[in-house]
Amino acid sequence: MESQLPTADFLGFESLLASHERDKLQDVRDFLAKEVAPHAVDWWNRAEFPHAILPKLAALNLSTPVQQGYSHLFSGLVIAELTRADTSIATFFMVHHDLFVEALHTFGSEDQKERLLQDAMELRITGAFALTEPQHGSDVAGGMATTATRDGDAWILNGAKRWIGNGTFCDRMLLWARDTETGGVRGFILDATLPGVTRTAIGNKIALRTVQNADVTLTDVRISESDRFAGIESFDDTRQLLLGSRILVGWQAVGQQLAAFDVARQYAVERHQFGRPLAGFQLVQDQLVTMMGNATASLGVMTRVAQLQAEGASDMPRAAFAKSFTTARMRETVALGRGILGGNGIVTDHAMAKIFADAEAVYTYEGSYEINSLIVGRALTGVSAFT
Repeated sequence: MESQLPTADFLGFESLLASHERDKLQDVRDFLAKEVAPHAVDWWNRAEFPHAILPKLAALNLSTPVQQGYSHLFSGLVIAELTRADTSIATFFMVHHDLFVEALHTFGSEDQKERLLQDAMELRITGAFALTEPQHGSDVAGGMATTATRDGDAWILNGAKRWIGNGTFCDRMLLWARDTETGGVRGFILDATLPGVTRTAIGNKIALRTVQNADVTLTDVRISESDRFAGIESFDDTRQLLLGSRILVGWQAVGQQLAAFDVARQYAVERHQFGRPLAGFQLVQDQLVTMMGNATASLGVMTRVAQLQAEGASDMPRAAFAKSFTTARMRETVALGRGILGGNGIVTDHAMAKIFADAEAVYTYEGSYEINSLIVGRALTGVSAFT
């Protein structure tokens, strides 16, 4: 019975994909159902990253889908499906492919691409995006404290980064540092095994426990000029990457809601109280409808944003709106889902507790709700309310 019920994509946005994209998306779902979903809670409980899955993930051949000719809508729905199966695997995928590999495509020199791009696309090497610092998150553009000092044909890096996804095990990092001579921000392809690089796992997390976030310290790290990103000359060059990743976090918020709806609907149908299924109670049905409505509204927003991307009309205010709107809907959706499961909603056995906790990370990264709302407010009024 359950398999015949409609999904949370109640209005069928997926039907807008080309037929070959729908087929490929089904391949992704089949892979996730076999290789990720059955194991995701265990990985999360143990806070361990499943390195053995990387060759299988690479075999999907989905690195930077738009670079391969797929639509922005398909690219977004891939992130939603990855998140639906496991937010942590989706986050790994986004950090590696949509930040590190995309940066190689966009900003790498021909030499850098020749040395690294194919291996990165096929996950023979893994990458991270080292921007955030211990004292600088949303204000890192103006407050970046990590420095790069030119020394002949090399650079000397000093400073610290925090919350670096994939940071404990990655081979390379796209690392941002302030040029001590010019004051501008530059990007570097940092070999994470160089002398002077220290990586420490951030523990005690209540969200994205499978993701290996790291504190990274840099002490007189010497890096070749050939590993400076040739196409990055200022912090403004990050905005293209951050715009795309912010939009993809909106797709993660969609995936979180799809996952919460899947679990809550199945539980409501199968769980019996007072002699009938939970789904037979009016309040539970109202909650499920609200969850579906939030997911559908979020899908609608993200589908339109994907269309704008295809038209070359996406910008930071629209990306900020997408992220803030969908994550706000997500927070309500996962809370309703957790409530439907009652006491079982606070243990990971039924997956909802994991979905509920992971949503808090999605709500925060790529700009908090408040920061993204202020970006939209500035676009609406022409007046900046940032202090």
